Amino acid sequence: MKHRFLGSAVAAALMSTTLMAEGTMLQRFEAMEKEMNALKAELAAMKSQSTAPVAAKKVSVKDDDDEDDKPPKATAGKSKLVMVKSNEKKTVAEEFEDIHDQLSTLNKRTNGNAIKWDVDFRTSIDNLSYTMADGSKQKNDALFTNRLWLNMNYAATKHLSFTGQLAYNKLFGQRSMTGNNPSGMEGFDWVSSEAAYNDTLRVRSAYFYYQDDEFLGLDIPWTVSLGRRPSTNGHLINLRENDQASSPLAHTINVEFDGASAKFGMEEVTGLTGSYFKLCAGRGMTNAEPRFSAAPYSGQDAKANDIDMAGIILVPYDDKQYSVGMQYTYANNLIDNNQTTSGAVLETVGGLHTATAFAMINGIGNGWSYFLDDTLIFVSGAMSKTDPYTGTGKQGMLGSSESKTGYSYWIGTQFPSLISEEGRWGAEFNHGSNFWRPITYAEDTMAGSKLAARGNAYELYFTEPLVDDILTFQLRYTYIDYDYSGSNGFFGSNSGTPMNIASTPNAQIVDKAQDIRAYIRYRF
Repeated sequence: MKHRFLGSAVAAALMSTTLMAEGTMLQRFEAMEKEMNALKAELAAMKSQSTAPVAAKKVSVKDDDDEDDKPPKATAGKSKLVMVKSNEKKTVAEEFEDIHDQLSTLNKRTNGNAIKWDVDFRTSIDNLSYTMADGSKQKNDALFTNRLWLNMNYAATKHLSFTGQLAYNKLFGQRSMTGNNPSGMEGFDWVSSEAAYNDTLRVRSAYFYYQDDEFLGLDIPWTVSLGRRPSTNGHLINLRENDQASSPLAHTINVEFDGASAKFGMEEVTGLTGSYFKLCAGRGMTNAEPRFSAAPYSGQDAKANDIDMAGIILVPYDDKQYSVGMQYTYANNLIDNNQTTSGAVLETVGGLHTATAFAMINGIGNGWSYFLDDTLIFVSGAMSKTDPYTGTGKQGMLGSSESKTGYSYWIGTQFPSLISEEGRWGAEFNHGSNFWRPITYAEDTMAGSKLAARGNAYELYFTEPLVDDILTFQLRYTYIDYDYSGSNGFFGSNSGTPMNIASTPNAQIVDKAQDIRAYIRYRF
């Protein structure tokens, strides 16, 4: 009966291909639906007659909360329908797999081979106010922006896929010019899709993704990807953004980046639920001369060298209620402005170590109450340590030619709304020391990265679904009280030196910053 079923499935597939080629699109879908129903009915009958166990498919190594690492279902391929010979003996599981492949092929022939697109569009208004160190005020009562993300996915096989995202982040209307603060750094590669400016459509991410359930014959699921990797809106910061988390721990890393990653699931090896480690490496700046210079792309005349970063993410345990994670990174040849040279010139100043660890509870207790079951809390600690390059003419790092260590801690909670069924409240607090320096320039806060604050940052937000999970509304309040300057500067002494704000009455140094944001967001 099994082989007759496979034969009928194949025959139906081949016949439908010819017939549907002559019909309209509606007729194609109707024919497809009839074939699917017939195959499902025969498959159900086959299941009821079989007593052989069906092997369970292994779970992919990808994070359940890592949306950017999820490849789409296979939508393309050149696999052919193959008739099963009568003398071949297959297990029920193998025959089910054959049937699944045949149904996938039918689906491809009906729908065609194409990239799958989805849209993420957000309109927001921010009310910004700043108190400067000399007591003066600066503000923008209503800053309107449109942010568009076009997500694309294409899976050639069950192992290999492509994922990308096109993006713009645009201020309403034409941007007015400013005389004393040029906007050149807004197009800097680390923040080019996060900085609100014009309507240029950029590639925010684009990478291929390979996955398998075994590594070198061992029961270790693994993945590898290469390209412009998703490295913004990572773990913990994704909660307020109402996004799936990308790979990095956002306490220390939140920038766009080009590179590679390899992830290995260790649950079967360690016996710890959800355990894995991930190796990451990339290049944040390339030292290269222009295309039509005397020696194209040679990089001989630049003052800044290639910026390379490598790191490891380790999650020892994650059962979706209790999770623990750690991350270490090192970046070399980091930069700052060269104030001794006319024009916008960057120079290499040194390297930077960062490390962070977090713990999160998603659901307090077990059945204590609806409110606690749906309440999330987390705590994260982080440190940074500079590695300044010394020598004649070197500016040092953060105002010193010696290594300096900074620290930060971050706590937060998210809990159900008491005024609506689906809404959620969130509250967060973080503190940073005078020499604290993360790489979080792409954080989605108009007033600057709150996690980079050398001082205290407070945040409260409310997120409410308006139409299922398609249309959402959020109201957010962020307040940053700086103790030291340079929180949003680079890594050298020219922009990153921490100066005590209480004793530095300067009109160009921010003492306190406030950002009140409201947005409506469409995702489908």
